Amino acid sequence: MKEIVLATRNRHKIVELKSLFPSLSISIKSLEDFPEFPEEPEDGISFEENAEKKALSAARALALPCLADDSGLEVDALNGRPGIHSARYAKTNPERIAKLLGEMKNIPPEKRSARFVSAMALALPNGMVITKTGYCYGTIADTPRGTHGFGYDPVFILPDLGKTMAELSLEEKNLLSHRGHAAGLLIPIIQETMKKN
Repeated sequence: MKEIVLATRNRHKIVELKSLFPSLSISIKSLEDFPEFPEEPEDGISFEENAEKKALSAARALALPCLADDSGLEVDALNGRPGIHSARYAKTNPERIAKLLGEMKNIPPEKRSARFVSAMALALPNGMVITKTGYCYGTIADTPRGTHGFGYDPVFILPDLGKTMAELSLEEKNLLSHRGHAAGLLIPIIQETMKKN
């Protein structure tokens, strides 16, 4: 394996995913490098299904190993919503955050628990796919804080730090995040696959 393609055009996600694999001595590209390839819709019933579908579709079309991430926010007081619909909860990041805070308006601090979920799938052109899922547990803030990260990061508090994800540097976030957890589980598998391909 000489290179791997990130099956996404989300530029925030591309930067974050590339930063998670510094130990891999391979070229990391994304669908930005393949403008003719249509991005697979996220219409599965789980994070894992969406990640696998995106990774396999890209791997077969491009004849290259592909890595896909499907991630989102699950809020206990909202019965797991927005979940797999996190990116489609509203049209823009500010609107998604505003909608979430509106739904959480009357929820007391002790019942604002939530978790970020990241399912990360590695697919090869021969149809092999391996998926690992990472989690990050926290609570939902009353108001957004911080300027880093993207998505729901400004309202996701890490209780041990007393900070939101958006108040962390990328390096700090990678050590604690759901994507960092999933990537850590996949790195040994990618390294082993590199030796064989």
